[in-house]
Amino acid sequence: MSKYFSLEGRIVATAVLALIVGTAIPWLCIYLGLDTRLSWATGLFIGILIILGLIRQALTPLATTLKSLQGGLLNFRDGDFSISLVPPRDAELRQITNLYNEIGEHLRRERAHIYQRELLLDTVIQSSPQALLLVDQSDHIIYSNSSAKKLLNAGRPIQGLLLQKLLPNSPGEIANAINNWENGLFNYTDTNGTHSMHIGNSTFVLNAQKHRLIVLREMTKELTRAEVEVWKKVIRLISHELNNSLAPISSLAHSGKMLIAKPDKAAALEKVFNIIADRCKHLTEFTQGYASFAKLPAPSCETVNWQALIERIAPLQKFTLKGDLPERPGYFDPVQIEQALLNLIKNSREAGSSHEDIELSISTDGLGQKLVIADRGCGMSEKVLQQALLPFFSTKEQGVGLGLALCREIVDAHGGHIQLLNRSGGGLQITLWLPWAESPK
Repeated sequence: MSKYFSLEGRIVATAVLALIVGTAIPWLCIYLGLDTRLSWATGLFIGILIILGLIRQALTPLATTLKSLQGGLLNFRDGDFSISLVPPRDAELRQITNLYNEIGEHLRRERAHIYQRELLLDTVIQSSPQALLLVDQSDHIIYSNSSAKKLLNAGRPIQGLLLQKLLPNSPGEIANAINNWENGLFNYTDTNGTHSMHIGNSTFVLNAQKHRLIVLREMTKELTRAEVEVWKKVIRLISHELNNSLAPISSLAHSGKMLIAKPDKAAALEKVFNIIADRCKHLTEFTQGYASFAKLPAPSCETVNWQALIERIAPLQKFTLKGDLPERPGYFDPVQIEQALLNLIKNSREAGSSHEDIELSISTDGLGQKLVIADRGCGMSEKVLQQALLPFFSTKEQGVGLGLALCREIVDAHGGHIQLLNRSGGGLQITLWLPWAESPK
């Protein structure tokens, strides 16, 4: 029957057949001479049994197929796509099971493809020199690579740990940068020396939960290579400046020698000497600028009144003082720190920030003194941010690239560190941190 009729046709045919049989049986009982009432009751009972049997027989393939589909879908829910269904003889049910099997095969291929991609991505991430941490909204580390384990926990596993329990085992500068959600360059020191690091923070939503991705990149080798390139550049620059001045001086000296013999050429001779003097002055200023960077004296630290420091800087560069000044006086070389602050405020103004948006804030704690200059200028790109502290690196057409480098040298000489961060909403924030050293309590 299933060979010639669809499932719907078989159900209709079964119902019609059951109706015919149920009607015929009472008449058969009457024909056989049985009691009429009993004949109708018996016929009705037998007819119901026959109807139920025929309907069950007609629906058995459907029930079997639905049960198989239910089991297969439960496997799908559990992530098991390996089960295929045996197609029944019924054409319509076979079409449904074939469709299920096609979906299962497609999901198996997709899962295998995703697994291969995840394996490739994990291999790349694990071999990356950048330290990667993925933290969920409860501050649990749900993913990390080998570089992160080595940097933050001496190579031991960190997945599943709370971030706040891990950081005390990490270098203090790294822990502070992670805790403060910083983005930019910073330095830290260990038994192998001083390292330059770049940290980046980003957030995204995964499985309806907010996650934080932390990327730490070792920049020491890149900065060293960049420094070599910078020294090559400065040698070329000095050579160019010397040639531009010495060549005309030599020519003018020869002309002056010839003019000495002609008393009526005194005015021309004076002009020659003036030009020579101007070129010599230019060379002197040029070399003194580099000498001041190369021969920075050791800081002479002393107790500094914060209000007096502000009053000395304010007439030279306009800015806004943010917050109250600390009660405890500072302890550093006032001349060098004043020079660093003036350079930084000047850079903020040249970056397009108005005087009102250039803010200086000062704070202290038991470990040291922090001076922060924030502006609303153009900020820095990631590439510039990584090289901004290098000597002779400048994005200005006429810049020699000594301002920020000199600030870094001053802060390093005090035993502190300098940090550059782009601000949300635009602008740059530069933090100078200075230790108390031997400051009186």
